[in-house]
Amino acid sequence: MSELDLNASQQAALSLFSGDSGENPFSLIKQLRDTGPVIPVSLPMGGTDRGQWLVTRMEEASQVLKDHAHFTVDPLSIDGNENILKAYVENTDPDAPPTFFTGKSMLSVDEPDHRRLRRLVSKAFTPKYMESLRPRVQQIADELLDQVQAQGEMDLVKDYAYPLPIHVISDMLGVPKADRPQIQTWSSAIAHGLGLGVREPGVEEHLKAFGDYTAQLVAEKRKHPADDLISQLIAIEEEGDRLSEPELLSMITLLIFAGHETTSNLIATGAMMLLDHPEQLEKLKADLSLAPSAVEELLRFNGPATIAGPRFATQDMELAGQLIKKGDMVIPVLKSANRDELQFEQPENLDVTRHINRHLAFGHGIHSCLGAPLARVEGDIAFTTLLRRMPNLRLNVPRENIEWHLALSSQSLAALPVAF
Repeated sequence: MSELDLNASQQAALSLFSGDSGENPFSLIKQLRDTGPVIPVSLPMGGTDRGQWLVTRMEEASQVLKDHAHFTVDPLSIDGNENILKAYVENTDPDAPPTFFTGKSMLSVDEPDHRRLRRLVSKAFTPKYMESLRPRVQQIADELLDQVQAQGEMDLVKDYAYPLPIHVISDMLGVPKADRPQIQTWSSAIAHGLGLGVREPGVEEHLKAFGDYTAQLVAEKRKHPADDLISQLIAIEEEGDRLSEPELLSMITLLIFAGHETTSNLIATGAMMLLDHPEQLEKLKADLSLAPSAVEELLRFNGPATIAGPRFATQDMELAGQLIKKGDMVIPVLKSANRDELQFEQPENLDVTRHINRHLAFGHGIHSCLGAPLARVEGDIAFTTLLRRMPNLRLNVPRENIEWHLALSSQSLAALPVAF
């Protein structure tokens, strides 16, 4: 790899992670992938002089995500990495209730704690149980479209893509309807205010308010248990040493946040991608049974997450010819792996009939997305209901007026005005 290549890839990485890449980051992502499967970079993380690497291709990204002997999600488990999370935790109120970002959630622990935490909620997220939710998800989708059908237009983000998943996950957890708009506000601020070494001003207040709310909700459920997942988790916690109070609060904030933020992104961005590819939109409208494969292709083509959470090498090792040293940060670029020319034919093309063996939109290995079965059910119903009821769906503003929220770990639509 020449010095010229490294300089170009460094600039591409900085543009990608700063949000300067604009609406379409894929030319930069391809530039990174063409440089090599594992690329040294220097990102503004602070607090560490460890090496930093981007992993751009499917084979190597999958290896990093599933090789728990050589890679960990917990940098503090490696000597010398004590300062690496400084950018995350500074200005955090030490007395505030923990959230998935400030406490120990499934995202930030490895075995055996990860297995213990995931097992506690995995029974509620089985494909069989997710399928049983179809009638309720369908009801929510229809109710949302009922509210706008007569108007002939809507903001697909505000009126459909965002509320649908938050109502589903809130029903599961037992979050009162009156509280859901406030949770949307907190979640949006957190999603766009936190990134790799990035913490926007004011995001601490949103994190604290979200943590305080969750602690109050748990206290209320302790007094008045109901038939919901939070009440079930409280019962497990009270049985003894399997779930601590901080773990409980971190778990619930993670389920609320992750249970709707990424799926909202899938529905809104997916709709935009279909509108951008009218021949694929027509193909799907002509045969709505293609919806499951269309959802997988939309996840591959432009999924909700740009990167997976950083991994840290637990020992010196070689990866795709590069020497990774103990403590180095390794970042799988999911959107790059999902367009890997070695894995997919014509990967830059959207094809709703594509047969996909695997993609990394939901991650891989033990930390793969717990809610993937739910996201698939919601995506299937969201698109089939939308296109069945509004077959003339079209943009209601010039394409160049569409605004995107750009953040390190995700890219989402600020709004999507459509007519039908």
